[in-house]
Amino acid sequence: MGKPNSNTAERPIPLTRYAWLSIAAAIVTITMKSAAYILTGSVGLLSDALESTVNLAAAIVALLVLTLITRPANDEFTFGYSKAEYFSSGFEGGMILLAAAAIIFTAVRRLFNPVPLEQLGLGLAISVAASLINLVVAQVLMRAGRRYNSITLEADARHLMTDVWTTAGVLVGIALVWLTGLLWLDPIIALLVAVNIIFTGYRLLIRSGRGLLDTALPPDELTSVKSILDSYQAQGVSYHALRSRQAAARKFMVVHLLVPGNWSVRKGHSLAEKFEKQVVETLTNANIVTHIEPIEDPLSMEDANIDREI
Repeated sequence: MGKPNSNTAERPIPLTRYAWLSIAAAIVTITMKSAAYILTGSVGLLSDALESTVNLAAAIVALLVLTLITRPANDEFTFGYSKAEYFSSGFEGGMILLAAAAIIFTAVRRLFNPVPLEQLGLGLAISVAASLINLVVAQVLMRAGRRYNSITLEADARHLMTDVWTTAGVLVGIALVWLTGLLWLDPIIALLVAVNIIFTGYRLLIRSGRGLLDTALPPDELTSVKSILDSYQAQGVSYHALRSRQAAARKFMVVHLLVPGNWSVRKGHSLAEKFEKQVVETLTNANIVTHIEPIEDPLSMEDANIDREI
């Protein structure tokens, strides 16, 4: 017995259009930040341009993934393709780490061989404009990611916001060089930016790995499901073996309902249908499967563990 979510957050428009927006923004900001680096010679701005290159690669992968997940389930992939979103965020995390390594390599070389910065005013203006583009696009992607429960769009949005904060840090470093004349501040800021990027990449990789390992639903969502189950105690109904997993935006649950043994099949089925309907109306993108068991039968209790003992 099982029921897909009848109240699923629909995706009436292709999410790929947001990926195309991210790709366009990345191309524009790469061009602008590269120009700022060429004008100033700042390794901080170079690190910022490299991170925008990562944004472009991640946006392209996001486009491919968002195209893939629109495919319907089939005999080979019976649960659909929603887990592909974890590959997108995992790829993005890996690319971020590669960008951080490139920034560290460049910054260390510049630390020991300082180069005077030029045309800082124009370089700063271009970087600020590029950062504002990223800020606007990040807000659009974040709203879309939350509305359509897409971790791909949310990851891309968070990465763009990291890029915004990175740019802010780089601009502070360049401003300090401009004011103090201390050239070593530029590569130091670039190294700090690299450290921040490493943490961002690490968090994305951990999140992707946990998703691929079928982590349970968040505690607050499981509490909501348990509250619904507990509401049937007055009818002599109990439960066990409540298990859940996430596949990006989709949520899957299995639970065994323990009902009085003298209930008819129809009565047990009606209870299960009512419970499943309450769950899918409470949690978006949920799919719930129930298994009815007689509460008096000792064999029913052997199903409480993940693997039944034989």
